[in-house]
Amino acid sequence: MRNLFLAAMLLVSFASMAQKLGPDHIVGVWQSENYKIEFFKEGEIYSAKLLWSREMFEPDGNTPKKDVHNPDENLRDRPIKGITHITGLVYDGGGYKNGQLYSVQDGNTYGFKGELKSQDKLETRAFKGVPMLGRTIHWTRVQ
Repeated sequence: MRNLFLAAMLLVSFASMAQKLGPDHIVGVWQSENYKIEFFKEGEIYSAKLLWSREMFEPDGNTPKKDVHNPDENLRDRPIKGITHITGLVYDGGGYKNGQLYSVQDGNTYGFKGELKSQDKLETRAFKGVPMLGRTIHWTRVQ
C-alpha cells in the first residue's frame, strides 16, 4: 500500500511539473558552454538576443567584435553583442519550432527548434535543411 501511495505522489509531482512548463517558460536568460542568450516573446513568437559568447571580443579582450560576416553590408559595422539572432520560434505542443538562427560566425541563417527538458534545462538544435544534420546545444537557465 505504501508503494502505491509513493507512486501516486510521484505521478502527481510529474504532472504538476509538466503543467508549470507552459509556452512562456522559455522566456529568460539561458547559458550554454559558449553562449548566453535571452529569450523574449513578441505576440506568439519567441526570439533571443545574444548577451555573451566566447568570441564576442577582439584579441585585446576589450574591443567588441562586429558582425563582419553579415550578408547585409549595412549591418557589418554593428557589434554582435545584443543582436537578435534567434527569431520566428513558435510553441507547438510541448516544443518550439520554425525558428531561425543567424550565426555571427559565418553570416548564415539556420533552422532552429527547441524543447524544455525540465524547468531549468533547454535543448535546442540548429540545422541547415534537415534537423538530423544539425548541432544540438544544451542550455541552463540563468534567470
